[in-house]
Amino acid sequence: MPGQPSRPLNVLFVCIGNSCRSQMAEALANHLGRGKVRALSVGSRPLGYILPQTAEVLAEKGIPLDGQWSKGIDEVSVDDMDYVVSMGCEVSCPVPLGFKGRVVEWDVPDPYSHDLEFFRSVRDLIEENVRSLLASLALDAWRDTAYGRHQ
Repeated sequence: MPGQPSRPLNVLFVCIGNSCRSQMAEALANHLGRGKVRALSVGSRPLGYILPQTAEVLAEKGIPLDGQWSKGIDEVSVDDMDYVVSMGCEVSCPVPLGFKGRVVEWDVPDPYSHDLEFFRSVRDLIEENVRSLLASLALDAWRDTAYGRHQ
């Protein structure tokens, strides 16, 4: 189909603990992207598990965390990513020299150690951001394909 990339776009979401924000973003992007993106998430200092509140607020929207786990930046090849999204709050993601993808900065508060209502507000903010990102990815893919720049 014209205007469609030949493979899913790889998107990496980066936060600190990889237990809340980036996990939500990964699940939402994979769910809402419907095969057009392949989202992963990592933490600069991974907690080692996903907080139960993260799973609970996503379950409220019918979005599972199947197959997701808390992992560090060294467990994913950043070179393979088309987009790297930093979730904010002093998150750093070392992109390799010569990285050809795009880096996107979000300012999403960390819900760690907050109540469930705060987790819900963060989930909703992330969902808005993911929907906007997916819309811009579709437009970028269309432009790249239309002008012969996409693989």
